[in-house]
Amino acid sequence: MNNKEKISKELENFCRNIEKWFRGETQDQKLLYETIMSGFSSDFSMLNGDGVSITLAMFSDWLPTVFGQFPDRSVQIEDVEIHYSNDHGLATFTEIQITGTVSNQRSSSAVFLLTQEKALWFHLIEKWI
Repeated sequence: MNNKEKISKELENFCRNIEKWFRGETQDQKLLYETIMSGFSSDFSMLNGDGVSITLAMFSDWLPTVFGQFPDRSVQIEDVEIHYSNDHGLATFTEIQITGTVSNQRSSSAVFLLTQEKALWFHLIEKWI
């Protein structure tokens, strides 16, 4: 798998898994949590749409609070552009979360660290659209 495919796969897996998490659609909550968290570098940080800086520990603590809280939420990404080198990747995309009749959209850019096996989220910046 080339580096572009690693980044694309991680984006797809994250969207699928976070949607399952929000909906509470799993037989093994611990395994799904571990699967989601395994996609992140230990140095991960993000700047969310409200301008708040989030560390991996903060994200990890927040995740259990939203398990099954949005049973009809869908998570999609569009307009994905991926650039990469041997060790890093940059993906820009629009993330769309729809819950009932409410649609939230974010313009996002994510830096990934590339290993031989996969792409790991390193830094994410979100801006509300």
